[in-house]
Parts: sequence; structure tokens; C-alpha cells
Amino acid sequence: MTGILSKYSDQTYALVRIISGFLFAAHGAQKIFGLLGGTPQPLFSLLGLAGLVELFGGCLIAIGLFTGWAAFISSGQMAVAYFLAHQPNGYWPIENNGEKAVLYAFLFLFIAAKGSGIWSLSKK
Repeated sequence: MTGILSKYSDQTYALVRIISGFLFAAHGAQKIFGLLGGTPQPLFSLLGLAGLVELFGGCLIAIGLFTGWAAFISSGQMAVAYFLAHQPNGYWPIENNGEKAVLYAFLFLFIAAKGSGIWSLSKK
């Protein structure tokens, strides 16, 4: 059985990669520069390091350069963020406000496995 948009699967995957990378980078811009309603964090802090991973990892994922490594590191960062910041506030992500961290972790794990795809600066 094929999906209704299966003939556009390469383009759809590229859009998912680009948009998720851009949104992840926006979270980093909040932490590093205080943009988009954020508060700048000291660079040599846990949130500052998270912001750097989000900003640079998100940009690399969006443009499709070193996508596998950037997505793998970003996935790990989101898993750590979930267990450090969300899981102590409740068992289920819906209870502890950790849905975004879980979704990003698994989305980036998938992107790390699949690679850059089309519309990327990488050859593969």
C-alpha cells in the first residue's frame, strides 16, 4: 500500500528536514541571542550549550550539511533535555510538557538515519 503523496516523498522529506531544522535553530536563537521572546543564557552554562547545539545543529539540518551528525547530536541533546528538564515533573510527556523534546529527539533520530535527501548542500 502506498501513501496518497508517495510520489512526492522526497520533496516532503526535504520540507520536514528544512522546517524542523529552522524551528530548532529558532530555539537556539532564543537562548543565545534572546531573540523571538527568549532570554539570553550564558554561553558556558547548560542552557547556553543547549542553545549552541540548537542554533548550529538546526542550521546544519535545515541546509542539509553534515545532516547525519547534526541530527544525531541534536537528537541526543533533546533526549537529555527531556530527562533533565521534563521527566522530573511527571512520567508522561503530556503531563510534564515534554512533547516537543520527545518529538524533536525522534524526528532528528530519523533524519540522522535517512540523511540529507534532496534540496541539501550535501551530496547524499
